Amino acid sequence: MTTARKVPELTLEVQGMSCASCVAHVEKALLAVPGVSDASVNLALQTASVRGPALQIRPLVDAVEAAGYHASVRDPATTAGHTAATLPERRAFWIAALLSAPLLLPMLAQWLGWHLMLGGTLQWVLATPVQFWAGWRFYRGAWAALQHHTATMDTLVTLGTSAAYGLSLVHVLRGGGPDVLYFEAGSTVITLILLGKWLEARARHQTMAAIRALQNLRPALAWVRGEAGEREVPAADLRVGDLLLVRPGERVAADGEIVSGSSHLDEALLTGESTPQLREAGARVLGGAINLDGPLEVRVAAIGAETLLARILRLVEQAQTRKAPVQQLADRVSALMVPAVLCVAGLTLLGWGWGASHWEQGILNAVSVLIIACPCALGLATPTALLAGTGIAAQHGILIRDAAALERARALDVVAFDKTGTLTQGRPRVRYTLAADGSETEVLRIAAALQRGSEHPLAGAVQQAAQRSRLVLPAVQGLQTLPGRGVTAELEGRRCWFGNRRLLEDVGVPPAAIAALGARLPTGLTSSWLARREPQGVVLLGAVLFEDTLRETAGAAVAALRTLGIHTLMLSGDNQAVADAIAVAVGLDEVRANVLPEQKAEILAELQQQGRVVGMVGDGINDAPALAQADVGIAMGAGTDVAMQTAGITLMRSDPLCVADAIAISRQTCRKIRQNLFWAFVYNLLGIPLAAFGLLSPMLAGALMALSSVSVVSNALLLRYWRPYRRPRSAPVTGSPAP
Repeated sequence: MTTARKVPELTLEVQGMSCASCVAHVEKALLAVPGVSDASVNLALQTASVRGPALQIRPLVDAVEAAGYHASVRDPATTAGHTAATLPERRAFWIAALLSAPLLLPMLAQWLGWHLMLGGTLQWVLATPVQFWAGWRFYRGAWAALQHHTATMDTLVTLGTSAAYGLSLVHVLRGGGPDVLYFEAGSTVITLILLGKWLEARARHQTMAAIRALQNLRPALAWVRGEAGEREVPAADLRVGDLLLVRPGERVAADGEIVSGSSHLDEALLTGESTPQLREAGARVLGGAINLDGPLEVRVAAIGAETLLARILRLVEQAQTRKAPVQQLADRVSALMVPAVLCVAGLTLLGWGWGASHWEQGILNAVSVLIIACPCALGLATPTALLAGTGIAAQHGILIRDAAALERARALDVVAFDKTGTLTQGRPRVRYTLAADGSETEVLRIAAALQRGSEHPLAGAVQQAAQRSRLVLPAVQGLQTLPGRGVTAELEGRRCWFGNRRLLEDVGVPPAAIAALGARLPTGLTSSWLARREPQGVVLLGAVLFEDTLRETAGAAVAALRTLGIHTLMLSGDNQAVADAIAVAVGLDEVRANVLPEQKAEILAELQQQGRVVGMVGDGINDAPALAQADVGIAMGAGTDVAMQTAGITLMRSDPLCVADAIAISRQTCRKIRQNLFWAFVYNLLGIPLAAFGLLSPMLAGALMALSSVSVVSNALLLRYWRPYRRPRSAPVTGSPAP
């Protein structure tokens, strides 16, 4: 997998779409606009995500309008939808239901031997507002489709219900009795479809509960301390460097650093960590976290789109608006479905009329075909599952970049871990210092001088050890980093090297000296070696040994991956003894030690050539090449821009068990997508022939069509009940909020 250059993207709100056929029309219209390279329309969200090197809003909106729909630039504040959006659906349904009930109930009573049928004129009076007021939305959509030489769900509903209404009206005008009227069929079909739309809208609203919860984390106001004292200002007006005052019970308005005070912060919706975290002066805090205990003063470090919360929202929205590869099949079927259904309905009418001389029955059966075949469920099957799956994943601190990453994660059969910061805490400390011949203090002094200014975790451990020993460090000249090996510099007039065993071999340290000191090293510890150029050649001075504790959930993570049928592998630049000790401790299947950063990507490529689907777990910065090479890169506990751009999945806290959680939710979401597509196809494949042969009445066809849409959305909604793997009780909170 390679990292592509980011292409500009724009999201539009699209109104008027009713089925998968509408999706195809809007996408076709957008792709025809110059400068658009890709367009993905989401029926569940009623949005269009457009990408291209030269996007302009006006041509895009005009293209959608010309296709018969209404478009506007998406307002981020309305991303998750509003409950009010379901009000028109509910009102239309209840009015249609009240008018249709007197038409339907007498027909049902007739089956019990009660004759309560209304007169033809009264039936016509009740059915007309249902047909032309409650059902006006279908006429409007069908007319727009006709103007653009296309056909949609609205076309099918309009033709079907109008046929039943028109046939009944002809009988009324001819003075026919109520037994030959079908007003209840058309009215009931419209009522049932409106019921389905209402329930569908409610269910969609529920599937987006997680993203709404994230949006609600942003406070509208914040208290700021300045020269004029304390004042309350809109959170949108904050600037980097402002001093925030956060009282107990309030939300932090922006990312920043605590200047004074200490308190426990609830970051559950940001990182998925349910336990409140203690943050003290100097600690980073996240915008949206809830202050539980004491007052805090926070210096603002990031605002607006640069906060972690904003980046999380962008990733989740991106994953929800982009189309899953599996949706392509449904799109191809939907594009052909409406024209095919119109042909089947026509053949049904002619077959019953000419073949069996039952024209009225042919009309009713054709109506049933038109109604049952609406491809609404096909259009909703994938996006609703993606909405629910990516939303619940984000709620647990798992950010899935896009639908393609979700599908690839489902198929993983190998997961490779980096060692430091993933399976281990990533906070090593110096355990021993050994001298080959001389002072151990001198070894630590030179090593700390060479490591001054480095951000590597081992360098930090050496610096801390030197500070504890109160060593005065000499200045160095020409410091140079040797990737994958160590560092070198001039110190007190002599060239020194500090790094791994490979570095010693490269600079010419005698093998006998390396072997002699190596025999004294305890096993299971990470070692860095120190050498210096002397008149007689390069001399080995000693070694510094580090220890790093395992994360509490490392063993549980490997065990969970094994239950998922996944082979686990650790890629480490450390020595074989240390790597083997960790492998035994956590139960890994395979270990590759003494691996350089670029070699990690090569190992993953070898596995891929063997047909394996590989995931790589790393910190998202040092392991960027391997994350990009993997089929799915998983950046753990990072949350930086580098991690989010490189990895397919970003975990918001440093917990290895989240890797298994991410794969589990991806499999569960993909399972829901397949179930939804299966049932959507089954409804149509079974329903159309049954309707054509007269085994489904128009009312039953309408009920089944509405049920198909509601069922796929409700099935996706079950993902809300997914729960991550249970953590060991002794496991402390791991990691810290992403920077």
